[in-house]
Amino acid sequence: MTFITVLIAFVSLLLMVVILIQNPKGGGVDATFGGAQANQLFGAAKSADFIEKATIVLAALVFVLCIVAAVLAGGGAAAGGEQLLSQ
Repeated sequence: MTFITVLIAFVSLLLMVVILIQNPKGGGVDATFGGAQANQLFGAAKSADFIEKATIVLAALVFVLCIVAAVLAGGGAAAGGEQLLSQ
């Protein structure tokens, strides 16, 4: 459970960085975070596509990891809840 919690925190931090790199007007990678080099390396369209795909993948990963953590943590809570209802 601790491993999943640390993994959720790490993926969430990566997601924040990827979101902050994006240009708010949809023009590609922001120059503040080295976007000029990324645009030269990949081209403006390819770098924007990569950042957009990374955002989607990281968001989905956080979603799945949170569900897994809830299922793992919910196993003990469900048994305790059933005991309270039967009393």
